[in-house]
Amino acid sequence: MAAHAPARVSTPRPPPIEVALGQTHLDPTRRPQVRAPDHFGQPVTRVVIDNAVCPTSTLVKVDSPRKHGVLLEAVQVLTDLDLSINKGYISSDGRWFMDVFHVTDPLGSKLTDDSVISCIEHSLTPGATPSSAAAALDGLTALELTGTDRPGLLSEVFAVLADLGCSVVEAKVWTHNGRIAALIFVRDEDSGSPIEDAHRIRRVEARLRHVLKGDRDDVRGAKSTTVPLPSLTHSDRRLHQLMFADRDYERISSAETTSSSSSQPSISVQNWVERGYSIVNIQCWDRPKLLFDIVCTLTDMEYVVFHGTIDTDGDRAHQEFYIRHLDGSPISSEAERQRVIQCLQAAIERRASEGLRLELCTVDRRGLLADVTRTFRENGLSVTRAEVSTKGQMAMNVFYVTDAAGQPADPKTIDAVIETIGSKSLKVNEERPPRSCQKRPAGDEAASGGGAGLFYLGSLVKRNLYNLGLIRSCS
Repeated sequence: MAAHAPARVSTPRPPPIEVALGQTHLDPTRRPQVRAPDHFGQPVTRVVIDNAVCPTSTLVKVDSPRKHGVLLEAVQVLTDLDLSINKGYISSDGRWFMDVFHVTDPLGSKLTDDSVISCIEHSLTPGATPSSAAAALDGLTALELTGTDRPGLLSEVFAVLADLGCSVVEAKVWTHNGRIAALIFVRDEDSGSPIEDAHRIRRVEARLRHVLKGDRDDVRGAKSTTVPLPSLTHSDRRLHQLMFADRDYERISSAETTSSSSSQPSISVQNWVERGYSIVNIQCWDRPKLLFDIVCTLTDMEYVVFHGTIDTDGDRAHQEFYIRHLDGSPISSEAERQRVIQCLQAAIERRASEGLRLELCTVDRRGLLADVTRTFRENGLSVTRAEVSTKGQMAMNVFYVTDAAGQPADPKTIDAVIETIGSKSLKVNEERPPRSCQKRPAGDEAASGGGAGLFYLGSLVKRNLYNLGLIRSCS
């Protein structure tokens, strides 16, 4: 069947943030910075951190040469520091990008810690040294796993690694749409050294592939790969890439789509013909790292964000991006438009796994993860997401669990699991579930449905520019 052209917007409107950025500065008392080249004649990135402009948040302004992925780099630095991006705008001016973010710390306050401010300035400078998180992975062997998820799978994976003498030091596991992706960092249990023997690595990979495949044929393929650490991408970005390559964005069935429609984000993609942009509008429940997940997906799909706005209103997030392909062309077919919508929806949902949060903090020991996850499995619990870390001699792990059917776990079951593992080691964190997984209030779905994109299209750009004093009217 022939593909239809994506919906087009032909109504004239003000250009998105196309202002003279070289003359724009957010603090009226500060002289604008000139984009001067360094002494080698190369353009340099400018970072300005300002606590005076906004009463409730710190402004982080990044003025940098335009290159693919530069927006993702800035957002990644901020999210890795557990900062919340509450508002912001992105603009390009010729060969330059200017990103402005309103950020707060994990407590919702302005940034006052000089070490955090220095870290932002240093990390956003080209050629910065690797972060402490990346340095902590030195001396470890990285394993990448993808396959079909099933109850008890993670328990089997950790049991295999324990049996083969692989000590799990760090791990991240995501599940979505019946698929699983994991990054697991291991070392030899006895020597504490990285596992480098080729024969042993092949054996580990073969055993894990067998576990991932299970007793049924996996039509998409179970994969277990050892990755050299120097070539490893940022862990969260790599998990998105693994899920994307595994096509988790393809819905399992129409029944699942119908059942989850009340919690799905509202995403629209339309073309602005006169300016050659495709406009992506997203409305969903706000949550930590939401902007990173969206920008990461657009970047890895090889789209460039030329302009955009980020805004939050209570628990709701509104984001709008003006994008093109790397070659400068907009989205050209209905099939491509639908694929962008599906991939962004998957990116928003992956990190928002449902389940009760269990936190394990105890002295690390041989086979700890295998024993804990086996206890989960024996009590009928499924792990929907996990983060494993080791700090010195302590294991500090987080698991999100449901029952085998994906429903909330029975409190009596949770009590039994805690009693088995130890109430001093395993505790329930009664945090609110991610908003993107909660049902919308009555009537809210209609208000933010498919037609909402038309209402918000371009409005966030103009409203934020007006608030920042860059235009005279937002009407």
